[in-house]
Amino acid sequence: MSRPPPIEEQEQESEDWLTTYADAITLLMAFFVMLLTFSKIDIPAFEEAAAGIKNEIGLGRDGNPIEKIKNDIIDVVYDMQADKVVQVRTDNKGITIELASSAFYLPGSADFRPEALPVLDKIGKLLIAPRYQAYTVEVEGHTDDDPIHTDRYPSNWELSAGRATRVVRQFIEQGMDFRRLKAIGYAETRPKLPNRKPDGTPIPENMSDNRRVVINVYPMSLQDRGKIFGDPAYGLVKQYKDNTQQSRSITGLPIDK
Repeated sequence: MSRPPPIEEQEQESEDWLTTYADAITLLMAFFVMLLTFSKIDIPAFEEAAAGIKNEIGLGRDGNPIEKIKNDIIDVVYDMQADKVVQVRTDNKGITIELASSAFYLPGSADFRPEALPVLDKIGKLLIAPRYQAYTVEVEGHTDDDPIHTDRYPSNWELSAGRATRVVRQFIEQGMDFRRLKAIGYAETRPKLPNRKPDGTPIPENMSDNRRVVINVYPMSLQDRGKIFGDPAYGLVKQYKDNTQQSRSITGLPIDK
């Protein structure tokens, strides 16, 4: 009986595809982790992550809009030497611009001090820029717990609401779309610090800090854009790369036209 022919060794298949497969699985896992993490979306963190992704794929020329406007406002504040009375921060919705009431308003009034108007006008000019046309501008008025009783302001509710409304009116006079704006009066119900010691003694420094106006700036949701402007895509535009044939579409946030 003759021997069977020897079995030829088969050429081993390349396993290079495993690298691509593993990368894809890792990205999918990261994507679902982000979905779970963003059960309450932190807008600045989301924009920072989005900007980082765009940079990685060569599309990140515009950067983070919230970080940009924050830096622009900080520049204005420092240029006008108002950094001791204006504080700019980010929160989980967007940015907050806190104005010290003593520096912007006459005592016990919603009337602006003349020297405060240039700072407020510069801030308003930045917020009117096309890239922020679908951002909400929400103005909060806050007081201390020292009651006020005047014909014009029977209580701190009227005073806090009047100060917030005065900022809104100033922005409208500059040309800001009134549909973007909100004015809220909180009176003394949202103190940053205790107004008084446990025995009821006033704490003047804390009371001064509690007298403030806060401007919150944050991007509208698609649902809010539809309700307010009648178009869920309001403020969403396309931008094309310079000197290339490739184009890109930014669908999450408005950018300069």
